[in-house]
Amino acid sequence: MTYLAAILLYLLFLFIFGLRLVRRLKSKEDFLVAGRTLTAPILVGTLLATWMGSGDIFSVSDLSYNHGYSSLIGSSGGWLGIIIVFFIAGRVRSFGQFTVPDILEARYNKWARILATIATIIAYVTIVSYQFRGGGWVLNIITEGKISIKAGIIIVAVFVITYTLLAGMISVAYLDIFNGIVMITGVFLALPFLIHQVGGMDFIVANVTPRSHSFLGNMTWIQALGYMVPTFLLALGNGNMYQRFFSAKDEKEAKKSVIGWVGGVILLGVALQSLAVVGSSYFKGLEAKEAGKIILLVAHKGVPLVVGCFLLVAIVAIIISTANSFLLVPATNVIRDIYQRFINPNLPDKKMIFYSRLTVIVLGLISYSLISFFPRILDAAYAAYTVYGAGITPALIAVFFWKRATVAGGVLSILGGLVTTVVWEILNKIQGELPLGVPAIYPALICSLSLLIVVSLLTPKPPEEKWRLFFKKEA
Repeated sequence: MTYLAAILLYLLFLFIFGLRLVRRLKSKEDFLVAGRTLTAPILVGTLLATWMGSGDIFSVSDLSYNHGYSSLIGSSGGWLGIIIVFFIAGRVRSFGQFTVPDILEARYNKWARILATIATIIAYVTIVSYQFRGGGWVLNIITEGKISIKAGIIIVAVFVITYTLLAGMISVAYLDIFNGIVMITGVFLALPFLIHQVGGMDFIVANVTPRSHSFLGNMTWIQALGYMVPTFLLALGNGNMYQRFFSAKDEKEAKKSVIGWVGGVILLGVALQSLAVVGSSYFKGLEAKEAGKIILLVAHKGVPLVVGCFLLVAIVAIIISTANSFLLVPATNVIRDIYQRFINPNLPDKKMIFYSRLTVIVLGLISYSLISFFPRILDAAYAAYTVYGAGITPALIAVFFWKRATVAGGVLSILGGLVTTVVWEILNKIQGELPLGVPAIYPALICSLSLLIVVSLLTPKPPEEKWRLFFKKEA
């Protein structure tokens, strides 16, 4: 009960703080982009808390159980993507809009906006769904089954949906500073205690899962890149990241935040990986569907009670902060990029906030309904990364780096990547195995890039006004 009490106190703190922030909510800018007031330290906290999610808890555990530190290959894709983002952060803020589809319509056309919104909804509600599942696992394990996994999922889903609709980006961003501190404290506090608990480095080395390759672990190159590339593409095109850059006080604050963000992501990522690897040497014989729970088992049974409470609260902080953010972005897309753009252009701020809240509820329910589609969080994570990364990222990055990209090339690139991924995952579900044994990222990315490059080169150059804004020099 001590573990449950610690988590409930944390959630109560979040909820009370969120209620207090509702009073600051006066316009759509407040709800969608925190009034464009965020400074670099706040941005670092919210970027870090958003990027670290259930995938880093459960997918990392799953991969580490079978491949040890070789699973860092997947995480490194995200690190590389964030480093590249440094060079466009200021230009994103100077554009001064609200969403990624805003950028894509300005550079291409309305169809790019619509397709990007569809891809975002598919990817992000999937990501939210496995945050719910991860939270359910936490409550099930710490209560030793008294709260069933299904009941735990419902509890977490209700909290996330309620908290997100309170004050939008204001509540998400400012609480993420606290979440970031909790994450770092919990993870780094637990690691030395765990190493001591299992019997030291000699025991760990002798008991981790045997690896067939010193670099790849038990993966093939195709599998390794199948984990790395989607993470890289998601980092480059992450709608949460762009929405936070739009929330920055100015271009300099947006750019400075990336430096702290990438440092925090690497340190926290390696620490979580270490917890999973060390835990895999201690909690052995887990089935495939259970391997993703190693870090939870570490918190519950692998470290002293007080340390375990800190780590469990950190895990919940990671889950809640990510679920909030990935629920807010598609809700923003639906109301801003579909309803206001095409149905009611004169939508008042109060109604936009109200409709955004309703959309948060609807998308939260859809996320809950998706939980049964992917039995493993690992599979759900990389399917979502691929939908977004192959569907949106190539056309989006071309906005900032390739003046020659044309309307037709950009739109067909988004469509091709989106459709290929969805078809590939449906075939995988029907057949019970990947078509041709190939992860969806390969055909989806090849299709998306080929359409972007070939169609752009075969169609007339875009006029300068289409790309000028996105190539202005940063301050």
